[in-house]
Formats: sequence, structure tokens, C-alpha cells
Amino acid sequence: MTASRTVLTLAATALLGTGLAWSPLARAQSAATPPSATSAPMAQTPSAGTSNAPAARAQAVKPRSDAQVEARITQLHKQLKITQAEESDWNNVAQDMRDNAHDMSTLIQDRDNTASSKPMNAVDNLKNYEKIADAHADGLKKIVPDFETLYNAMSPAQQKTADHVFNARVNQRVRTTATPSPSKG
Repeated sequence: MTASRTVLTLAATALLGTGLAWSPLARAQSAATPPSATSAPMAQTPSAGTSNAPAARAQAVKPRSDAQVEARITQLHKQLKITQAEESDWNNVAQDMRDNAHDMSTLIQDRDNTASSKPMNAVDNLKNYEKIADAHADGLKKIVPDFETLYNAMSPAQQKTADHVFNARVNQRVRTTATPSPSKG
């Protein structure tokens, strides 16, 4: 997966804040790979090379809790002013968000368990990262049609709000991800 495809996949996932939003991939990669070894710019998180590596790794790959996912769902429900008539379509989107968050949490926990028992080599790291990126893409394939159905049922004012909320979120994420980390040296 190219860096630009990864950025686009992550940006699109950030649209709905699947509960893990954006940073799990960055956290997952940084947990097993020092920042200087990554080719794609990612959010800065503690790396396995820090002096407190186990604690940093545990923090770096900590998936969002169910409460955080529910908070994001509640926040979007309120921001989008979901009506009673839209509730059924919204429930499909919310369930997709929960499912995606669960899938990502499982993959990140598996990665953490693997890295804790045996350090990953570069190939293992890339293969594991590929699984996580693919899960993001699969989650998008599931959530986009459900969100499109909801969006098409929204009033023009709600659609304008959704456009603003999602464009601002994605633009911020893309700018954050596309900005190179300062070089050490």
C-alpha cells in the first residue's frame, strides 16, 4: 500500500471517526517501529525504542474504549441533528462504527500481544500494518453506503452541517499526517 493510499484511506476513515478515528495505524506502527524507520509520516507517538518501551508500547497501541466510541457516535448524532425519521439509517451507521472499532481494537491488541512476546522484524511489521490498513479499508466499504443512505435522507441544512463537520475533520487529519516529522540528528 502506498503512502498516499494509506493517507487517503485513513482520511476517509476519519470521516466517521470509527471510534479509533485516525491514530491507531500510527500508534500501531510506532509501537513496533522507531519513527525514523517509517517511510510514511505518521502522528508522533512513543516508540518501542524509548527508555520505557513496554509502557510506551502499551500506551501507543491502546485502542479506544467502547465509551469513547459511544461518545463519538453521540457527538455526531447531536452535530448532525438526526431526526426521528432518520434514526433507522443512523442506527446502521452507528453499528458500522461500533463494528469497525471492535475490528480495529482486535487487530491492534493482537499486534500488541505479538510485539510483546517477540519483537517483529521489518517484514512482520509491514505485514501486520497491512492487515490494519486493510481493515480500515474494509470498514470504509461497509460504512460508506450506509452513511450515503443517511446523507441522502438528510435535509439540505443537515447535509451542509455534515459537509462542514467531515471536511474539517478530514482536512485536519490529512494536514497532520502529511506534515513530515522533524528530523532528529
